[in-house]
Amino acid sequence: MDLKGKKIILASGSPRRKELLGNLGLEFTVDTENSFEETFDPATPHPEVPILMSKGKSGGFHRPLEDNEILITADTMVLCDSKILGKPHSREEAFNMLKGLSGKDHQVITGVTIRSTEKTVSFDDTTTVTFRNLTDSEIEYYIDNYKPFDKAGSYAIQEWIGLMGISAINGSVYNVIGLPVHRVYEELQNFI
Repeated sequence: MDLKGKKIILASGSPRRKELLGNLGLEFTVDTENSFEETFDPATPHPEVPILMSKGKSGGFHRPLEDNEILITADTMVLCDSKILGKPHSREEAFNMLKGLSGKDHQVITGVTIRSTEKTVSFDDTTTVTFRNLTDSEIEYYIDNYKPFDKAGSYAIQEWIGLMGISAINGSVYNVIGLPVHRVYEELQNFI
C-alpha cells in the first residue's frame, strides 16, 4: 500500500496487534503513551463499548499528531450472555470466565479508530466464536500453562484452548486475535 508519505503510529502495546499490522507489510511505529482511562457509563449498549474505547484511546494520545501522521487505536471486547468479559484479575476469575464460555457462542468485538490531523474514522468488527464443552481439568490446564491474565475473556484463540476447544468461528479470526486487519487495510486505503 502506498502511504503517500504518511507515517503510521500504532498506539497499542499488544504484541498480537503489532504482529498483525506488520503482516500487512506496512511500516509503522508503536507508541503507547496515553492518558485515557478505560471507563464507560454502564448504560452504554455493550456492542458500542469497543468503538467508544478506541476513540478514547485516540483522544488520549499523549501529543498532537503531525500533519504526516496517522494514528491507529483499537479495543477488543468479549461479550457472552450480554455480559462483558474483560481481562481476569485472578485464577478463579479466569476459570469462571472460561467455564461461562464453555459450550456456548460468544461475540468478540474490536473497535478501531484511525485518526490524522484532517479526519477521523471509527469502525468495529464482530466475530462469533463457539466453544465446545470444556472440562474443568482442561480449563485448569490452560490457565496453569498459558496464564491468560492479559487477555479479554481469559483466552487467546491461537493458544492451546483455542486450538482444541473452538468448534466454530463466524467472522474474522484476526479480529479475535485483536485486530480486524482486513478492515484496517480497507479503511486505510480509503483514508489515505
